Amino acid sequence: MAMVAFPLPDNDFDITEVVVPWKLLVEAGHEVVFATEAGATPACDPLLLTGVVFGTLGARPEPLELYRELERAPAFTTPRRWSELDATSCDALFLAGGHASGMRQYLGSEAVQRLTAAFFATPKPIAAICHGVLVAARAKDPSGHSVLHGVRTTCLPKYMERSAYLATFWRRGRYYRTYPDYVEDEVRAALAKPEDFERGPRTLSKRGTREDDSPAFVVEDGRYVSARWPGDAYLIAKKLIERLA
Repeated sequence: MAMVAFPLPDNDFDITEVVVPWKLLVEAGHEVVFATEAGATPACDPLLLTGVVFGTLGARPEPLELYRELERAPAFTTPRRWSELDATSCDALFLAGGHASGMRQYLGSEAVQRLTAAFFATPKPIAAICHGVLVAARAKDPSGHSVLHGVRTTCLPKYMERSAYLATFWRRGRYYRTYPDYVEDEVRAALAKPEDFERGPRTLSKRGTREDDSPAFVVEDGRYVSARWPGDAYLIAKKLIERLA
């Protein structure tokens, strides 16, 4: 059994990008260790429970059911502090995403970035999805480079972020624009060369499922695996589990 570190913000994480990997990891016999800044019970982005606009753009039915299960899990209701996680006692790291404003607490955390850099200094598996890749892009190695310098990766593509913003800004303002810069632009700037970024096939609706990975996309670079959005959550969880084996 492996112990997988899951740092989260207090609020606004993406439901699917957390509950799907959690469920698959637990089913595979692994332990997920959640942590927040001060050990408070985290909460998801509430708009993903009800729908962002007119009941649409929320989480799909299975992740919603899993979130209700997660809310009762002791590891989730009584998380550790970020400062209590370390790359020595944990066997893997999962960096989840989310785009609402509460995510900035986690995405900009020096503590979470130090934890991420510590994991990259080991051979242990690391997975990052969507905005979670920003944590790795911002984490520095001893030379001052991003830990993604020299690594192949994907993240939330610019066309997805822009499309979601343009479709909802009239109702939700900058809800889909976590930062002035696009996620893809910041991640690309952290890489050693342009070809280390892989956008993946273009899609705005087709998602991978527990049974069907064909619409999903991940980038694998040794022990590190990355994904674009909630539609890749099942596949990235499976790839992390393969590395834990």
